[in-house]
Amino acid sequence: MSLTTGLTTTIEDGVAILTLDRPEVRNAFDDALIAALTQAYETAIADPAAVAILLRANGPVFCSGGDLNWMRRMAAYSREENLADAERLGALMRTIDLSPKPTLVRIHGSAFAGATGLIACSDIAVAVPEAEFAVTEVRIGLIPAVISPYLVRAMGARQARRYFLTAERFAAATALELGLVHEVVPAGELDAAIARHLKALKAASPAALGATKALVAAVDRPLDDSVIEDTARRIADQRASADGREGVTAFLEKRKPNWGAA
Repeated sequence: MSLTTGLTTTIEDGVAILTLDRPEVRNAFDDALIAALTQAYETAIADPAAVAILLRANGPVFCSGGDLNWMRRMAAYSREENLADAERLGALMRTIDLSPKPTLVRIHGSAFAGATGLIACSDIAVAVPEAEFAVTEVRIGLIPAVISPYLVRAMGARQARRYFLTAERFAAATALELGLVHEVVPAGELDAAIARHLKALKAASPAALGATKALVAAVDRPLDDSVIEDTARRIADQRASADGREGVTAFLEKRKPNWGAA
């Protein structure tokens, strides 16, 4: 077992388990955790001992989105720095999405902003009824650009419009109806549900699992590099915009934003 930048990784019975381990900040992620997650997924993909990859979290919350200190740094970033930062998040999402090994996510508590992207990238998502979800970026003058291709694919464009624009919270039952999660089970049955899916995956041919993922991607017309690059440019532009800077600053200062003042 290793602990790197708030991420615990281990291999148990053929499963690479990646655990978000920053409960003191509600498992919020920053640039260091994004880098650690990307490396952990890449390592698990290359490890012949790992049949599947499970993302989970310690503490009462799955992931609250971006870390406040990271957001403070981003508020002062240039457009070029924002672009590089967004591209690193895009690389993480693409790594999860294109993993030839099945990826699962175990969701408890809240999953906000970028955390919803981690869920949408994963092959199998299981949540408890108490879990809450939200795509909150517009509230601080930003847009859910890098995670948008995966959420739109999971939820559909029509539903994505509503939840991207309102930033409202929605329950696990709604996430199930939208297609963001595949199953909702009582908290006491969460681990058993994950184990059931893992048992099914382990019974299959690893080569066939990878080929099946490639098949689905091929017939679903997968994202290409131009889309990923475009989303990174869009969020970099928005972060560097007047409303983007005002929204993040107001959020950090715990006041209402003054849109269009700059």
